[in-house]
Amino acid sequence: MSSSFFSMLFLFLAMTLACMCTSTISLSSSSSSSLMVGFYQQTCPSAEEIVRNVVNNAVTRNPGLGAGLIRMHFHDCFVRGCDASILLDSTLENPSEKENIANNPSMRGYEVIDEAKKQLEAQCPQVVSCADIIAFAARDSASKLGGINYGVESGRRDGRVSLKDDPTQNLPPPFFNLNQLKENFERKGLSLEEMVILSGAHSIGVSHCSSFTQRLYSFNATHPQDPSMDPRFASMLKSKCLNNSPNNVDPTVLQDFVTPNRLDNKYYQNLQNKRGLLTSDQTLVTSPETANMVRNYGGRSSDWANKFAKAMVHMGSIEVLTGIEGEIRKNCRIVN
Repeated sequence: MSSSFFSMLFLFLAMTLACMCTSTISLSSSSSSSLMVGFYQQTCPSAEEIVRNVVNNAVTRNPGLGAGLIRMHFHDCFVRGCDASILLDSTLENPSEKENIANNPSMRGYEVIDEAKKQLEAQCPQVVSCADIIAFAARDSASKLGGINYGVESGRRDGRVSLKDDPTQNLPPPFFNLNQLKENFERKGLSLEEMVILSGAHSIGVSHCSSFTQRLYSFNATHPQDPSMDPRFASMLKSKCLNNSPNNVDPTVLQDFVTPNRLDNKYYQNLQNKRGLLTSDQTLVTSPETANMVRNYGGRSSDWANKFAKAMVHMGSIEVLTGIEGEIRKNCRIVN
C-alpha cells in the first residue's frame, strides 16, 4: 500500500472498475486469542455489512480510496499496533500521526471511515471500534479491487495516543533495502515471506515522485540512473517526474501501469521486468533471499491471493488493545 508498502505508500485514482471475480478465503485459525471472527454478531449484527456498503460505494466512485484504506490499515498497525491512532486529529498541544510526512498529504480514506462510523453510531452507539472499522474497510477494499475475501478477526479497542514522530520510528521508508525491510517487519512479528506478500498491495494506488526520483537522477557516482530499472520505464517516469520540479510540487504516478485499479499479482511481474517504482520494491527481486518468492507469486495468482488474505489477518493482530484496554471512540477523530 504513496511512499512505502503499503509504503504502502498508495492511493487516489478515479477510473471505472471492471467486473471482478470473487474468491472467498476461509481462515479458521485465530491469529490472536483476543480477537474473533463475528465479534459483533450479538451486539451489532449489521456492523460488517454497514462498513462494506460504505466502502463499496466509495471505491466504486474512486478506486484509489481502496488502495488508501489498505495502506491505512498497514500504517495504523505498524504504529502503536492496530488501535486507530492514525485517525486521531492533532490538537494544539499534540500533533498527531496524521501530520507525519508518511501520512500527510498522501493518506487517503479518512472520510470513508468517518461515514462508516457515523452510520454505525446511529445503529449501535459506542459498540464498534474505529480500529475494527479500519480492518473491515481494508478487507472490503481487497474484495472490491481484487476479489480477495477473508474473515476479519475483530474485537480491537481504540487507543488514546497519537504522536507525530511515531510513524518515522516504525514505518519502512521507500529507500529501504532488503535487510532493513526484513528487520522492520520482524520487529512487528511478521516473516520475510509475509513482507513480500504484503508488498503486493503496491499493485494499486499511486506513489509520489519524491519517493523514487533518486533512482532516476542521482543513484550513485557511477550510475546517475539505477541500473536495476528498465531504461524505457525510467524515461517514461522522467517525463512525469522532472529533476528540477519546484519544492512544493510532487506529482504522483501509478504504481502499476498494467492493471492500476486491480489488486493482483502484476506487481511481481513488474518487478521481474525491472519496473518497480521504489527501492523497497525492486530490492525484492534483486536480492537472492526473496527473488524466488517474487517469481513464484508472479506466476501463481491464486497462491498469492490466498497468502495475502492470511498475511492481512496476521498483520491485523499486531499489538491490539482488547477487553478493558483503550476505549470505543464515539468519534474516530477524537478521544472520548
